[in-house]
Amino acid sequence: MLNYIWLGMMILAVIIGGINGKIPEVTKAAIDSAGKAVELALGLVGVMALWLGLMKIAEDSGLMSIVAKVINPVLKRLFPDVPEGHPAMTSITMNIAANMLGLSNAATPVGLRAMEDLEKLNPKPGIATNAMCVFLTINTAGLQLIPATMIAVMAAAGSTNPTIIIGATIAASLTGLICGVVAVKVLEKLPIFSVERAGRGEEQCFHE
Repeated sequence: MLNYIWLGMMILAVIIGGINGKIPEVTKAAIDSAGKAVELALGLVGVMALWLGLMKIAEDSGLMSIVAKVINPVLKRLFPDVPEGHPAMTSITMNIAANMLGLSNAATPVGLRAMEDLEKLNPKPGIATNAMCVFLTINTAGLQLIPATMIAVMAAAGSTNPTIIIGATIAASLTGLICGVVAVKVLEKLPIFSVERAGRGEEQCFHE
């Protein structure tokens, strides 16, 4: 879908540029932007290597395990349908901890495994359970204590104080997380977003 949106924007820019007689300016802007994109990408290499190295140290030092232990009591309340000690809860905890520390590369495979583990608890495979909806919401909100990628982008773009966004990022993502979790918890109770679990009369949210 995003590819179609970007293609539509480019075609629209060319058409509007042609109507206004500014095709040369459109062409020059496209070439200049392509060059700046390459410069930005090269600048990101060093900064990302630094941040990923720091995050790897945090992971190896056990910081991620500490974060996981801190958030585990909260997750038990958010995922009441997941039995205590089930592999799904371990995967969910490690995924969220990795995302909070900016370890997106480590978080992705753990997140996929969490969904696979949650599917094993699903009485109706192919229909998302409440736990799956909550987990997806938490990942979409993307709460991060250290927004390493954005810091790297700002540093590569020449920002004199790229870490200034940390406070605002935490506040914005935390607000999004709270609103998202509240919304999914409310919606899962509505009949229109629920189906009866086979033989148990419990509810689970789904999408078509």
